[in-house]
Amino acid sequence: MKETELIKACIQNNRTAQNELFRKYKDTLYFTSLKYCRNEADAEDNLHDAFIAIFQKIKTYKNKGSIEGWMKRITIYKAIDKYKANKPVNVEIKDDILGETVEMNEESHISLDQLLKLIQELPDQYRLVFNLYQMDGFSHKEIASLLNISEGTSKSNYYRAKLNLRDKIIALNKSLNPKTH
Repeated sequence: MKETELIKACIQNNRTAQNELFRKYKDTLYFTSLKYCRNEADAEDNLHDAFIAIFQKIKTYKNKGSIEGWMKRITIYKAIDKYKANKPVNVEIKDDILGETVEMNEESHISLDQLLKLIQELPDQYRLVFNLYQMDGFSHKEIASLLNISEGTSKSNYYRAKLNLRDKIIALNKSLNPKTH
């Protein structure tokens, strides 16, 4: 079935078409969920919630941009909604050293799975900001609006996430290659 036909069938609540759309994009959207969720179980829950929203909202898809991009945004927004629902009191962090660049140029031989695990270990707000900015191309202004924080807090959280990741990568490299450090 062509993608446009598949979308039309999904709009008509055709279960076979919905199953086909799910099978076609579940892995991509699961990986997107993993970037934003703390663990695999949360990512699976988010994927489930995202597909429910996708099937409920598919009639609003206007064939502008790819269906995959549209579904990724829904998946990201679902993860952010869960984060907001469980979010503690918002504390704005001011950082005087934001102008400093954090380089992650340490020679690294870690796998994508290892990197993803390190990202998942970041504190919630750092992880969300890092993924939104670095992995999905959102601006700090957009992130601030999505997470109800200031642009400065978004930049600070991104900076701190990079520092945290750099330290974790260095530590992992040392544990994997103790003779070279």
